Amino acid sequence: MRASGKSIATTSILVVMMQGIIASPSFAQTAPARPVARPAAATAAAAPKYRAPRTADGKPNLSGIWQAINTAEWDIQAHDAKAGPLVVMGAEGGIPAGLGVVEGGPLPYRPEALAKKKENEANWLALDPVVKCFLPGLPRATYMPFPFEIVQSPQHVSFAYEFDFASRVVNIGMKSKAPVDSWMGWSSGSWDGDTLVVDVTGMVEDTWFDRAGDYHSDALHLTERYTPTGPNTLLYGVTVDDPKVYTRPWKMSMPLYRRMEKNMQLLEYNCVPFAEEVMYGHLRRIRTPGEIQEGDDAPTENPSGK
Repeated sequence: MRASGKSIATTSILVVMMQGIIASPSFAQTAPARPVARPAAATAAAAPKYRAPRTADGKPNLSGIWQAINTAEWDIQAHDAKAGPLVVMGAEGGIPAGLGVVEGGPLPYRPEALAKKKENEANWLALDPVVKCFLPGLPRATYMPFPFEIVQSPQHVSFAYEFDFASRVVNIGMKSKAPVDSWMGWSSGSWDGDTLVVDVTGMVEDTWFDRAGDYHSDALHLTERYTPTGPNTLLYGVTVDDPKVYTRPWKMSMPLYRRMEKNMQLLEYNCVPFAEEVMYGHLRRIRTPGEIQEGDDAPTENPSGK
């Protein structure tokens, strides 16, 4: 009992001493302060804005080979992974999941346009123009799994895409309209600070936005924005306006990354030979055994050529 009393007395003295230390001004001055959370806006304002290297005329130099790294080519909206349309491809032919690049939720389709989108998606291999090696159009060419190159001068900014030799020229300061609709459209450019703004019109209605059947009409109007955000990154944003298909304009955005490999260059992806059988195989005079119909006397040929 005597030892227990001493223990209680010692503990009481320690508690009193600690209370005195904590209350002292010197402790208050040396105690580490809790970190104060800064508002996001204040943090962003404190960060210095990236200033890109300049060309001879003082504009940001966007030249280089760039590529998007996302799943927008499969579906620009958020989507789960799923099996592809060809069973024989197995896991290699599956569709990867993606968070999507569309801002503000689902695409604002008009009811009748949404029905067509679903039909496109259900018949992707048969209806997607890219399967037949047609030019991909915009903005799809930007986020296909192929690189593209930007070369600029004071009057023009040229885009060369690896897929199917696609290309376009952005005319800086031009206000004229497209003389005729085309697969890659008519591009007019201007500078908004460090951002290249491209106005695209005059596109044929045959291109899609992705393999999921998202599409547009001949009334499509794009406003693209290319903003350098670092030595090897661009922020790509595009506003899509098509009153025939959508109830309001909508946006998508994504980073673009500079290809840094040694001796990096665009290579050929001449897809015409790859699509000939899909498009014109039914016109062959010599057919494979699997194509022969009852009563058909056309000569046959084994796929191996024997």
